[in-house]
Amino acid sequence: MEHHFTTTNGVRLHVVQAGPVDGLLVILLHGFPEFWYGWRKQITFLAEAGYRVWAPDQRGYNLSDKPDGVGAYQTDTLVDDILGLIDASGRQQVFLVGHDWGAMVAWRLAARYPERLHKLVILNVPHWRVMKRFALRQPRQLARSWYIFFFQLPWLPETLIKWKQYGFMVQTLLGTSRPGTFRREDLAQYKQAWAQPNAFRSMVNWYRAAIQKRPVERVNSVIQVPVLVLWGKQDRFLMAEMAQLSLNYCTDGQLVYFEEATHWVQHEEAAGVNIAIVDFFDAGRV
Repeated sequence: MEHHFTTTNGVRLHVVQAGPVDGLLVILLHGFPEFWYGWRKQITFLAEAGYRVWAPDQRGYNLSDKPDGVGAYQTDTLVDDILGLIDASGRQQVFLVGHDWGAMVAWRLAARYPERLHKLVILNVPHWRVMKRFALRQPRQLARSWYIFFFQLPWLPETLIKWKQYGFMVQTLLGTSRPGTFRREDLAQYKQAWAQPNAFRSMVNWYRAAIQKRPVERVNSVIQVPVLVLWGKQDRFLMAEMAQLSLNYCTDGQLVYFEEATHWVQHEEAAGVNIAIVDFFDAGRV
């Protein structure tokens, strides 16, 4: 794996790269509270399959820039970061894969710039219109999303989360995943990333901006590029029904459930996820 820094949309992002430089480009977008390392089980597999892979630390995370203020993490700004990465790669089109918050960025990028994507893969996050409807109307989903509202408080969430060496975050990862998913050495990597200066405040600002700084630009909510949704059915944060409903916003959508996987599906079902992604990317290629 190669470690690079790329300037895009006014910030410098740390990007892990792998695979043949002339291969078709796949960009992997992590979610909260991860960083590029969350894709470690996919990066090598995709590279060995002949793809060029870029896995950035998104803004606010790990080694990437961490601008001050909630407004710096507005959703369409995050989308523009990735659009800038695509431009920096010199490619007209890429394959895009997103998990958790990275999936939300991926949905929005596909809506705004469908001409820049070959195909889109989404892991365990619904289309934003489905999420909005469920969050407002479904008490069960509202209860699962309690942390989003907690994160709206100033300074308190990041202060409490840092307490006892990020014990709350460690227990969240361990308590919402299958046993053995996050090993001691993995958690050490996460703690190191969380401890980067201003990292956790910036990470929480993604949630604050989602509520306080709604997207200004109106976009077509129908996704025009081929979409594959992969979903761990035992997700403790997001209801599985939202996966199927998200296909209603796709002109060409497929859904694969992983019955025993949780929100952390790319970790727990790495082999199945990897094969599904490559088969989807390869389909229709000459």
